[in-house]
Amino acid sequence: MKMQMGLPKEFVQLMREHYDVATADALCSALETTEPDVSVRLNPRKLSAEEVLASNPGLEEVPWCPNAFYLPDRPAFTFDPLLHAGAYYVQEAASMYIAQVMTEHETGEPLLAIDLCAAPGGKSTLLQSLLPEGSLLISNEPIAKRAQVLSENMQKWMTGQPAQAPRSIVTQNYPAEFGALTGQADILLTDVPCSGEGMFRKDEGARQEWSLANVAHCQQRQRDILSDAWHVLKPGGLLIYSTCTFNRYEDEDNARWICSELGGQLFAERHFLPGLDRGEGFYVAGIVKGHVAWSMEQGAWSKGHGAWGKEHGARGMEQGVWSMEHGVRGLNVLYDSRQPAFPEGTRIELSYGEALQYLRREALRLEAPRGPVTLCYRGLALGPGKGVGSRINNLYPEAWRIRTTYTTPFSLLSMP
Repeated sequence: MKMQMGLPKEFVQLMREHYDVATADALCSALETTEPDVSVRLNPRKLSAEEVLASNPGLEEVPWCPNAFYLPDRPAFTFDPLLHAGAYYVQEAASMYIAQVMTEHETGEPLLAIDLCAAPGGKSTLLQSLLPEGSLLISNEPIAKRAQVLSENMQKWMTGQPAQAPRSIVTQNYPAEFGALTGQADILLTDVPCSGEGMFRKDEGARQEWSLANVAHCQQRQRDILSDAWHVLKPGGLLIYSTCTFNRYEDEDNARWICSELGGQLFAERHFLPGLDRGEGFYVAGIVKGHVAWSMEQGAWSKGHGAWGKEHGARGMEQGVWSMEHGVRGLNVLYDSRQPAFPEGTRIELSYGEALQYLRREALRLEAPRGPVTLCYRGLALGPGKGVGSRINNLYPEAWRIRTTYTTPFSLLSMP
């Protein structure tokens, strides 16, 4: 194969060391010559697959994730009010494989899940859709600017969901600051910062910044994060470890380091490679804390060890353990779905054009009752306003507004 000039030479050589030549060459060729697939995942509490397929017959489903579809091309998502209403999330298909890891240990019981490095929110919104009723999801991001983006996306995803839906909390903390939740988490998702090889098709800067030294730095940083966070998992708890890299140092080697050094048991593993798999670069491993029996035939945790059973009182409401309020109070909470982002008012249905006006934070010349109103598109809440008779004062958050005046009309559902 001819050397791909756009890829770092050391990267190409590393891939040939980690994989057979045919696999490495197919990977490098795909990074240079193909565009990534576009995929979306629906919020099942707001939008059904049947509605989407009725407007888009023939869409191909993502095989390892429910309510997820490949699109034939990348539309102008910014101009779809449904996206801003949290009806779906634009997410790379390979990273949705977390759903497959989750389904292999379903119990139906409420769980505490922590997404440790959650921004911008793709994996957290996926987790929230998969968790049983009564569960709590803590989505954390230590970097302030990224934490604000995470908070926005989780608020949009959660607004309008039924009261019994899993609770969502967004925090801005470092792993070592989760001490009050030691031994409490059923699921710990760590999509750790990495060398970004999976971004090579999208970001020229990722190629320029890549080096073997940075790979080594990232590997150690990932181990530091895992060492700091491991304590929050209860015995038998599930660690979902993931990166968007191809090299084994940050992926397979780290998964085995977790097992040997921290005391885990690997039960699921998948590496997505462009040129071989449909999707971007992604690695995910499911690791159980401690030595808990796993029955692949039954597809469930062994109740004999009680890792997920009630016999240990892990979710004893009478003890106040499940509420986790004592642990949450010690965190920097940016958003809590039990405290609505805005007061519910009279619901006002908007047309497509009016919805874009609202999302741009422009004035709405509409008749409305005086007082708080909730602006909606296709029955889904977009945000708050205040009716003053002949118009509605636009109270959409300034930081969230669409800033371009140019429009390329698009909606995942046929526009009315």
